[in-house]
Amino acid sequence: MTATDSIDFLEAPPDLDRQIDDMILPQWWTGVSAIPTERYEIDAGGNADLRPDGKLGEEMRRICDEVGLVHVRNTGLVELADMRALATHCLPDEMHYEGGSNPRQTLDANVFEVGAPLSAHLHYHHEMAYVSKSTRALAFLCKEALPDRGATYFSDGIAATDYMLSTELGQKLKKLGVCYHRSLTDREAFNDRLEVGVYNHWQLSMDTEDPAEAEAYAQVRGLLTEWGPDRLLKTRYYCDAFEYDPITDRNLFYCSIADHGMWFDGWPLVMHLPHNERPLHMTFGDDSEFSHAELQEMVSHYDRFGIKVDWRKGDVAVFDNFRFAHGRPGIKLEAGEARQLGVMLGPKYDRVGQLDEKF
Repeated sequence: MTATDSIDFLEAPPDLDRQIDDMILPQWWTGVSAIPTERYEIDAGGNADLRPDGKLGEEMRRICDEVGLVHVRNTGLVELADMRALATHCLPDEMHYEGGSNPRQTLDANVFEVGAPLSAHLHYHHEMAYVSKSTRALAFLCKEALPDRGATYFSDGIAATDYMLSTELGQKLKKLGVCYHRSLTDREAFNDRLEVGVYNHWQLSMDTEDPAEAEAYAQVRGLLTEWGPDRLLKTRYYCDAFEYDPITDRNLFYCSIADHGMWFDGWPLVMHLPHNERPLHMTFGDDSEFSHAELQEMVSHYDRFGIKVDWRKGDVAVFDNFRFAHGRPGIKLEAGEARQLGVMLGPKYDRVGQLDEKF
């Protein structure tokens, strides 16, 4: 546990009780997996075959193509490098993490940490939906697991899209799109003070120490930029709420409240701030605000199609970032416990948004 993990609140604002009352907590699933486990799970028999042309690799690729999610358990693997080799059976191309919000640190070659405190519940989301260059797929590698909790949940994006399009909110999002607002702090501004209200520094997000390079890098990714006090880099990204998926040949729902200030409701050193002072915000594409009921509806629609994946050491899961959103509840560790997932990011692609003829 780090020093910041032990701090939940600093000076509470007057409206903190109201914020807690308004907090939206995911239910994650209905208690029954939206997709039967046997369709996406493989038992490796305690000795995973790391050869890309082996039988296990062929089966992983088949399931990835058909379902978009594969969970390999009972691998017998203990090193992240070996788990990464297994994941590359159906994730051959990897991207360097640049331009993202999460402050990810490297755990191994091209394997990153989750970039969020365990205590925070991470709403369902599609990775890097807030920039014009997103990732096609991801992999999770289980280095350390808990015996009775710590699951990751995946939401079936095809079913979620069909449901969202049947609602008034879905049609509103189809028409207006969304705007993602981010505030990236300057690392040098926090050299001698506690990182209160920090999500990520622009130096880490953009992989540069030069403000001009950071601004240019953001603009290449479709972001509107503005500098605030203490070299705070503020960005806005206007885009469709749906994204065309060439594999399924249709538009899929591609946004969630994970890019709203509610993402920080359980986040130490940030959760005490009023929503308008948090590092992330999301509005409709015409800059109008979401109502509380609309935010609740977005959370609930993902919950309806949830899938629970429990972890054991050595497990590897690869999933399509179009066809599945992912998230997890907050986790509290007891003495002697550890939970650690490594993250691999798959091939990068340029977002095209929704195509009218593909609804």
